[in-house]
Amino acid sequence: MKILIIGGGGREHAIITALAKSPHNPTLYCAPGNAGIAQLATCLPIAATDLDAILNWATEHQPDWVFVAPDDPLAMGLVDKLEAVGISAFGPRQNAAIIESSKVFSKAFMQRHNIPTANYAAFDNETDALNYIKTQTVPIVVKDDGLALGKGVTIAQTQNEAADAVAAIFGGKPNRRVVIEEYMTGPEVTVLAFTDGKTVVPMPSSQDHKRAYDNDEGPNTGGMGAICPSPHYTPEIAELCAKTIFEPTIKGLAAENRPFKGVLYFGLMLTPDGPRVIEYNARFGDPEAQAVLPLLETDLVNICQATINETLADLPIQWQKKAAACVVLASGGYPGEYNKGVPITGFDQVTNATVYHAGTATKNNRIVTNGGRVLGVTAVADNLPEALANAYDALTPIKFEGMFRRNDIGRL
Repeated sequence: MKILIIGGGGREHAIITALAKSPHNPTLYCAPGNAGIAQLATCLPIAATDLDAILNWATEHQPDWVFVAPDDPLAMGLVDKLEAVGISAFGPRQNAAIIESSKVFSKAFMQRHNIPTANYAAFDNETDALNYIKTQTVPIVVKDDGLALGKGVTIAQTQNEAADAVAAIFGGKPNRRVVIEEYMTGPEVTVLAFTDGKTVVPMPSSQDHKRAYDNDEGPNTGGMGAICPSPHYTPEIAELCAKTIFEPTIKGLAAENRPFKGVLYFGLMLTPDGPRVIEYNARFGDPEAQAVLPLLETDLVNICQATINETLADLPIQWQKKAAACVVLASGGYPGEYNKGVPITGFDQVTNATVYHAGTATKNNRIVTNGGRVLGVTAVADNLPEALANAYDALTPIKFEGMFRRNDIGRL
């Protein structure tokens, strides 16, 4: 069996690590991959957004299926293009991936299907958006309509701050849209789910930590760490979410001729009035995948094939009844400017944890930094405090110039 995985970050390293454990013993390829992924898969010098090169490679080498992991190629329609040349793919088609690629679409979709979310207004011009802000109380949330690497959201504490966020999104650029939402309060929880368009199978809950620095301070990032499961997500809340959010979402997409196959990410806020949707993503979260997938007991290859073949209802999916914690090690300056090519040391001394590579490369036979989020160190234990302690202990030997991390993952 040959599988091509698209992407080159920590999420993809976690996916490939899970696929590599399969009894099917698949031969794995990754475009473009990274230094850690290269230990498990053949890395191809093809960008995740170079759809023509991906199609050419897949047509020539005929993988059994392709796992499209990142948001950009999903939004660009890679799954549709692969299926058009007879190659199966794990991931939603373009018309379903819009649930992530357009916040204007997703908010209107939730409204149509009575899925609980924040009240909002959407605008395609800056003047109307600025006038609307003047009528609203703060804090208020400003969101870029399109994909923004997890950084397109501003929680504005003043009307001026909200106006600045709107101005930055429009910025004189054509065809821009913005969503302005009421500010919700409560714990944030992520629930990832496998779905074949008919059946939805939630994974254990997780919690991302978006802000760059301790105490949830600093700019938004792609995610500085994650825990699984979330202590806030009770069985009662899970049952309520399944009934009011997960199933209506899958049924709603199918009813609109947008059947969703792959992993659907539900970003939830557990408000005093009940769970509400903050956002959808059309794929595994990053770093949530690094905290959730290590607990998976069922063969991921079988899950992917059942998702593609629409037989997910026939496959029981099992998870370890344990906890996992992932701490991200980032380059100094992230999420702003940062250096690349900085040597990393200490891998051989890590014990009792898994090191997932996010932004790494090989240079002169040494592993060096190649991104803002460089590594994710994940530990699994019987309970969350133990998993967190093990993750922080395990990362101690790892060093690179400018490295920083949050010290409070899982403690807020």
